[in-house]
Amino acid sequence: MKFSKIFFLGLLITASINVLAEEFIPSDQKPHKSGYKQQKKFGGPASVAAQLEEDDRIKEPALRLPAFDDFFKPWFEWKKTQNKNNGLQLGTDYTTLYQSASDGLSGNETEAASGAFRVFAKWELSGRDTKNKGSLYIKFENRHTLGTDIAPSELGFDIGYNGITGTLYSDVGTVLNDFNWQQSFNDGSSGFIIGRYDPNDYMNVAGFVNPWTTFSNAAIGVDTSIALPDASWGVAAGSWLGDQWQLQAAVNDANGLLDDTSFFQDGSELFKFIELAWSPTRDDRYFKRINLTYWHVDERETKGINQGDGFSFTANWTFDKKWMPFIRGGKSNGAEQTKLMEKTASIGLIARFQQSDLFGLGYSLGDPVGSGSKKQGSTEIFYRIQLSQGVAITPSIQLLTDLVNNPDDDKVMVYGVKARITL
Repeated sequence: MKFSKIFFLGLLITASINVLAEEFIPSDQKPHKSGYKQQKKFGGPASVAAQLEEDDRIKEPALRLPAFDDFFKPWFEWKKTQNKNNGLQLGTDYTTLYQSASDGLSGNETEAASGAFRVFAKWELSGRDTKNKGSLYIKFENRHTLGTDIAPSELGFDIGYNGITGTLYSDVGTVLNDFNWQQSFNDGSSGFIIGRYDPNDYMNVAGFVNPWTTFSNAAIGVDTSIALPDASWGVAAGSWLGDQWQLQAAVNDANGLLDDTSFFQDGSELFKFIELAWSPTRDDRYFKRINLTYWHVDERETKGINQGDGFSFTANWTFDKKWMPFIRGGKSNGAEQTKLMEKTASIGLIARFQQSDLFGLGYSLGDPVGSGSKKQGSTEIFYRIQLSQGVAITPSIQLLTDLVNNPDDDKVMVYGVKARITL
């Protein structure tokens, strides 16, 4: 399947020709198919509430397929009715990612493909006509390989790269990612979460972070110096301090795993974070945001993992309602077994184009755990093409340099294509 590299490169170049700017518009001003307008809460773009709103937006696709869109109109009308009458919002999507590396370690895999089918819901059960809403959030996922021996989440390690080239694209099977209650109070300015959720969806929030729709490489999408647990049980709370400052904190099971719903099986070994963020307005919290995060994780005696802590800084700012440059950096100490980097620094750009297309370019440099003086570089470029209302395709190219565990190759290219269907 090496011919696919040429195809992906050609598609990436072709899609980048003759594009015009589309505005970054606050979500409550955009038209929606089923009326899933989002409250100004605390989750990031990959959280259930944000994903429901994003998928429900009416797009400007590259291809006009009225017959296809008309076929699903009854479905979206039914969802609109459920939302209006019962406060129930439903979403489902299927996303695939194929990646192929130009080089690798002898005897190891250089191709990987995975699919993820997700069903997620938000059900407002209290305070529906007020700003102090209480909602149940649920998300089930099935992640599986597609015709290859490994998933993209494993490809980086197979080629000697200390990192993940396909974040979230694994083969863990059917899992319960979210099962939590979220309650707003103080006229919607404050809130808390209790239950099972992914803490990464709520900490270090940035408008460019969503592995399902933007960057696939973990080094660019998240701060890999943080010893993050996976989806886990916990509690989080946050509040707006006026119209610009936002404070939030959380406590989660440090041993949480996506494919294990055990409740604090190893006792009170905790992951905690506290974060202070600033945006010029509440509507701008995805598009113009600066935040500083401190985290700490307890020692895990049974697993033999030492404690750790660190700081992370993220800033992204939107100019001319089109360009979103971003920077991110992190430094940590301890907990080496559950993080990839000791220090990280990332920079990049997201740009929106006509027809709801999205362009991204990012670079990250990190000091891998236990690598001495060697620094590992990660570059990714992608172009997301909105083919129709519910179909998008995203070709991408990654350049990995100074791979920590690959003594033979200083540079490796990873060619990828992501396809996503939403209903």
